[in-house]
Amino acid sequence: MDSLRDPAPRRVLLAVDQRSTAKGAVDEAIRLARTDGAELVVLSVVERSNLHLPGGLTRRVDQERDRLAAGARSIVDRAREAGVAATYLIWEGDPAETILEASSAECADVIVLGSRPRTDIRKLFLGSVSSHVTRTAPCRVIVVPN
Repeated sequence: MDSLRDPAPRRVLLAVDQRSTAKGAVDEAIRLARTDGAELVVLSVVERSNLHLPGGLTRRVDQERDRLAAGARSIVDRAREAGVAATYLIWEGDPAETILEASSAECADVIVLGSRPRTDIRKLFLGSVSSHVTRTAPCRVIVVPN
């Protein structure tokens, strides 16, 4: 192996928010894990600010956790059909910090995540999850534009 190349990952952490726009990141993570014989860990984060629905309604944490788990199980099933060892995690917290914590706890060699077009004015000034993770992750990060 060329010493200038990154070694093949043993664990790929896919950070996914379960939106339809995450398809590219899911495809890339499964492809990478399959090509390199790595294990895939699918991570979704329950973000408290996402529990508020239009009209002043709220979704309970357990409902959001169940929704994310169903989506993560679907990705795991798809990865396994492709011959990839896969599992999933549902954590609570700030998405960027939680992705970083999970990547460390799970000994990830690479993090794969998608990025959405910036439409939220706060994110324009404060930065996106993908840019924060890219700047501070202890491992390689692949950002797939959606």
